[in-house]
Amino acid sequence: MLDRLSWKRLALELVLFCLPALLLGVIIGYLSWLLLVSVLAALAWNFYNQHKLSHWLWVDRSMTPPAGRWNWQPLFYGLYQMQQRNRRRRRELALLIKRFRSGAESLPDAVVITTVEGNIFWCNGLAQHLLGFRWPEDNGQHILNLLRYPQFSHYLQQQAFSHPLTLQLNNEHHVEFRVMPYAEGQLLIVARDVSQMRQLENVRRNFFANVSHELRTPLTVLQGYLEMMSNESLDAALCAKALDTMQEQARRMDGLVTQLLTLSRIEATPNVKMNEWVDIPLMLRVLQREAQSLSGGKHAMIFRVNEQLKVFGNQEQLRSAVSNLVYNAITHTPAGTNIAVSWQQTPHGAQFQIDDNGPGIAAEHLPRLTERFYRVDPARSRQTGGSGLGLAIVKHALSHHHARLEIYSELGMGTRFIFTLPNRLAVPADLSEKAAKN
Repeated sequence: MLDRLSWKRLALELVLFCLPALLLGVIIGYLSWLLLVSVLAALAWNFYNQHKLSHWLWVDRSMTPPAGRWNWQPLFYGLYQMQQRNRRRRRELALLIKRFRSGAESLPDAVVITTVEGNIFWCNGLAQHLLGFRWPEDNGQHILNLLRYPQFSHYLQQQAFSHPLTLQLNNEHHVEFRVMPYAEGQLLIVARDVSQMRQLENVRRNFFANVSHELRTPLTVLQGYLEMMSNESLDAALCAKALDTMQEQARRMDGLVTQLLTLSRIEATPNVKMNEWVDIPLMLRVLQREAQSLSGGKHAMIFRVNEQLKVFGNQEQLRSAVSNLVYNAITHTPAGTNIAVSWQQTPHGAQFQIDDNGPGIAAEHLPRLTERFYRVDPARSRQTGGSGLGLAIVKHALSHHHARLEIYSELGMGTRFIFTLPNRLAVPADLSEKAAKN
């Protein structure tokens, strides 16, 4: 292990250079000239090693230093050790930066680091996607040149970062900005997309408003008739009419609550197990009897069912989807309408289809039919007891089975509802036949 240089070692080296001159000077004389030659030799030796050091540092740049002698050896070795330490430190810093950037890239938020003046120092990939930044092209750009919003500019200038700022960007995203000091002379800006939260909040407000509106009417009717019945002079005929009306309104509220619970139960089960056999043909036979009873002979109904076509899925959800489509066709079409229900195997999967030749639906209503509480004709829907939740239940139940509801309709041309379960959910024919035999 080499030791660092000391004054003693430097003096010893100078003595070693001058010792031959002293000995020769004692013997032959010319001591001063010999000492001068010794000093010049020492200088030449040091100049030579300085040149080797400079060549290694600026030209050679190899990992190993040149071989040094005497007092130059610890210098070369010390520089080599310092270089190794610097390399290790650079590797550690590079690894730390890589881990930081990897962690920042995995964050669910957009992250931007700027100087206090607002010049962009670094941003992650989500910032490029959400805020439209380009990296590294935007390195050094002022953030207000890229986010041209007066509220954001005022927010940065005020430096009141205790509360977040929410903006609606030009790309229709609602973004929440949080700014905090990050390092000396730097700011950390975290941007979170809250569009879905805003949408859910709007859905929640609309949901409660719609539920309140739907329950207010039957409750008002019940309250009014109860006040009337508190009058002892109410005759028997009017009392019977009041009871019938109250029972009808109570059934309407019960149906609304039942459908709300069904929709809530379906939404609360994001992962549906697909290992349950669902006998759709048996389900449709039961529905056919119920539909004929509900129709009371007012509709001509045809069921074309592939008796061997069974599927994997959730029986409760599929029954909710199929029954709502069948009941809607009966409830929302006039007497004399032809209704055809089909359950067949197609190249794309197991397909359910229901057609009617009723009055049809205008094109502007089709995109919104599966929204909660949406009705094409609110007055008529209330008369028939419709809540506007049936198709919303169908939509959510089918989404769990990797299918979607397709609606085709024209005014005066009837309506068609179709959904297709993928082939991977169809029970193989041999297993279905074996189960039928057993």
